[in-house]
Amino acid sequence: MLIDWFTVVAQAINFLILVWLLKRFLYQPILNALDAREQRIAAELADADAKKAEAQTEREEFKRKNDEFDGQRTELFNQVTIDAATERQRLFDAARKDADSLRTKQQDTLRSEYQNLNEEIARRTRAEVFAIARQALTDLAGSSLEERMVEVFVQRLHELDVEEKKKWALESSSATVLVRSAFDLSTAQRTTIEGAVKAMLTAETQVKFEMVADLVSGIELLMQGKKIAWSISDYLVSLEKGAGELLKEKAKPEAKTEPKPETKSR
Repeated sequence: MLIDWFTVVAQAINFLILVWLLKRFLYQPILNALDAREQRIAAELADADAKKAEAQTEREEFKRKNDEFDGQRTELFNQVTIDAATERQRLFDAARKDADSLRTKQQDTLRSEYQNLNEEIARRTRAEVFAIARQALTDLAGSSLEERMVEVFVQRLHELDVEEKKKWALESSSATVLVRSAFDLSTAQRTTIEGAVKAMLTAETQVKFEMVADLVSGIELLMQGKKIAWSISDYLVSLEKGAGELLKEKAKPEAKTEPKPETKSR
């Protein structure tokens, strides 16, 4: 069989031309498209990695800020708790101080009222005792209370022992004796007292009389700081003391039954 070399060469040239055309117009654009696609994919992957890294950074930053916020919140809560406890303690101390001050004032008021009541009871008791004694002496003895007081005072002067009279006599040579009474003495009463004084001291003793209502129905003899006295108030001391103890005894059961005696007493 004969080979047509012209045809073989022509076909070979046609094949080469076809290959060149395919490479030039078909294969090369495909390769370029593939390269471009690969580059685009690589760029997208790189962008995705960048965005992922950025997201990770933002996530870490958010976590850091969240942890920082939690720490600040905890610190602020602790500080608020401490401030609230401090303020509560301050208010409690202030309330306790006010309560103590109020309790002290109430106790002071109670003591003042008790003292005033005690003084009023003593005053009224003395007044009643004086009135009763005056009326009793007037009705039974036929003499006034003042006359009886003068008699008792003169009797006390006479009953002084010898040593006591000597001490008074030694100091009476150049002194004036003062006799004070809670009532105005009559002339006869003054004469009686003056005679008793001179009998106890000396006849030259000067006797001066003075009325002082604070003696509470009594008579006293004063000379250079020394004193001889008699007063109904001496007998009322025990009565006043007994009245005070009676009030205290009466206040004790109330203090036991009531939680706040000063408030109830008021």
